[in-house]
Amino acid sequence: MHASDFIATKRDGKEHSRESIRAWFQMIHTGEATDDQIAAWLMAVYLRGMTEAELYAITDDMVHSGDVIDLSGIPGIIVDKHSTGGVGDTTTLVTGPLVASLGIPFAKMSGRGLGHTGGTLDKLASIPGLRTELQEEEFVDQVRRMHLAVAGQTGTLVPADKKLYALRDVTATIDAIPLIASSIMSKKLAVGADKILLDVKVGSGAFMQDPDRAIELAGTMAKIGARFSKETVCLITAMEEPLGDFVGNALEVYEAIRILRGEKEGPLLTVSIALAAEELILADKETNIERATERVRAQIANGAAYKKFLEMVQEQDGDTSFVEKPEKLRKARFQIPVKAEKDGIIEKIDARLTGEAALELGSGRLKKDDVLDLDVGIERKLRSGTPVQKGDVIAVLYANDEKRGAESAKILQSAITIGEGAAQKPLIFAKVTDTDVFYTESATR
Repeated sequence: MHASDFIATKRDGKEHSRESIRAWFQMIHTGEATDDQIAAWLMAVYLRGMTEAELYAITDDMVHSGDVIDLSGIPGIIVDKHSTGGVGDTTTLVTGPLVASLGIPFAKMSGRGLGHTGGTLDKLASIPGLRTELQEEEFVDQVRRMHLAVAGQTGTLVPADKKLYALRDVTATIDAIPLIASSIMSKKLAVGADKILLDVKVGSGAFMQDPDRAIELAGTMAKIGARFSKETVCLITAMEEPLGDFVGNALEVYEAIRILRGEKEGPLLTVSIALAAEELILADKETNIERATERVRAQIANGAAYKKFLEMVQEQDGDTSFVEKPEKLRKARFQIPVKAEKDGIIEKIDARLTGEAALELGSGRLKKDDVLDLDVGIERKLRSGTPVQKGDVIAVLYANDEKRGAESAKILQSAITIGEGAAQKPLIFAKVTDTDVFYTESATR
């Protein structure tokens, strides 16, 4: 097969055969397909789309381009939870201990952050000594014994996706739904879980800005899961504003610990509980979402979820004193208040701009090899919908460099909209499966 013929098939809106897709990925693997040719094909897919059969074939070849983790030695139904990323999104550190404390295995392979979205591994790195580079055997054994492990993805998982993603990033094809769906699902399928729960973020701080496109993406991923006989459920959740009240690596761990200890409420807890309840349903531990939600909430009230997180940190050689005394995680040198510039009601604190303000402080990466300042970040003191007077403190920046702190404060100030009040949007818009979309009562259509 000639690469130009394969590209022309999609350019002309025709369907690739299973055999041609297999040959194409072999050409990518061997280097026979050049970057220019791969880029041309990516643009053709962006413009012409893909059939379900093509999506299945491409995802299958990406999954098997590297190692596939074997979790069959872990008893019970394993549900892999994944978020498409956002600002102040620390649901993994809350949801994981919640479900694990109920005896449901939570085997999570996470990544590092890039740009304004944070990565779970970077957050956990703020706990001294904690290891996330676990060998597969160690990872599986830990989940088998204590139902919970969070570790870094191995470099041998889905190498074909790494190649395609790098080219998507520089060819304006990053937001092509078939390419996003196959990228996410190939990684989820390679991890070897029995079922998949996806938290698809929508809003200014998310990959998807439009709810309808987020639902389309979710449906596409759920259909891919079904083709692989992996039940896949997606929740469409809001990312117009930061999910948590803290943004920044150590600060987000601090917030997660306080939530697990029952010391803090808020949107992060609400979404984490919703995800954990869905995991109970998927794991066949409950059939009723209300009862599942009650059971999950009880794990915070009785201290079991916090205890499970503490056990995981200890098992992975982390300094547990930072969990037992989470205030030790708040150690930036400077605190810079950001105040209301006029009287009114906070209408919005934009998630993307908040993430960019944290990035300016040094909490995130613009390039893969950037060194992070794990201590810096932002604390939101007041949420949208709150009346304020001029001079009220809306947020506090935690900085280690006064100049960067001053620049960050300007960005964060621009994220805050104060007016006469705006209607609050729902935190959870919809639940999507491979066959249906269920809108929440508060989500207007």
